[in-house]
Amino acid sequence: MNIVWAVLVIGVAVAVAVAALLLVRRRAPEDGFFQDGDRAAGVFGVLATGFSVLLGFIIFLAFTSYDRSRTGAEQEALILTQQVENSLAFPQPASGRLTGELICYGRSVVNDEWDSMVAGTAVDAVNPWGVRLFQTMQTVDPQTATEQSAYDKWLEQTSSREEARLDRVHGAVGVIPGTLWIALFFIAAVIFTFMLFFADRGERKVVQGVLIGSVVAVIATMLMLLKGLDEPFHHGVGGLQPVAMERSLRMIDEALSSVGAKVQIPCDALGKAVAR
Repeated sequence: MNIVWAVLVIGVAVAVAVAALLLVRRRAPEDGFFQDGDRAAGVFGVLATGFSVLLGFIIFLAFTSYDRSRTGAEQEALILTQQVENSLAFPQPASGRLTGELICYGRSVVNDEWDSMVAGTAVDAVNPWGVRLFQTMQTVDPQTATEQSAYDKWLEQTSSREEARLDRVHGAVGVIPGTLWIALFFIAAVIFTFMLFFADRGERKVVQGVLIGSVVAVIATMLMLLKGLDEPFHHGVGGLQPVAMERSLRMIDEALSSVGAKVQIPCDALGKAVAR
């Protein structure tokens, strides 16, 4: 969520609400349109409670999806590191190829896949380096007990990595259906309209402005929060970034340098395949 745009939207919403109330106030009678203020306050309480309960459940749903994407990204990065360690147990040249392709997989996630998720497109596309890893693994023929154990572990890790990837991309397209958004905005419009009937020509303008402005500000803020949680991949405040995968790639580079492993990486820094 872009914090500047969020503040601007909330400010515009409050300004429009205050202007609308002051406009209605010009023709409002003394003591407002409601003869029984307690009854009107009771009705408003029902509207506000219904809106807040519905909004609370939807925010919980959106946050659950947000947290699932965040956890999936972290788990995927962790498993990638573990697979690199496991790949060193295979014989050459498969070991070097698998390690290089794993690094390319991570770079592809950080760049191409993350940009696609931010844009909300191609989130169901197969990672090309995942396919390359599968093809390379078909050439591995484990001979020793260590290689066989590493082979079995690799298959288990691959399955776990794919599950983590699915969790990561889960929230890229949003989880809140359009019908819920329509319901939220409709209820918000009803509350706004109801608030206009609290216009009272006998009350000061500042008090009237604070009355409706505070309500609209809270509603607009909650809706903006919901929008941010429903679209977890963005460049603004609170957006998920490929921090975990970037950290794993740095750790892999340091670890490979420490053990003196020679790996030919078949991609550039962005994860694009290069000619061999």
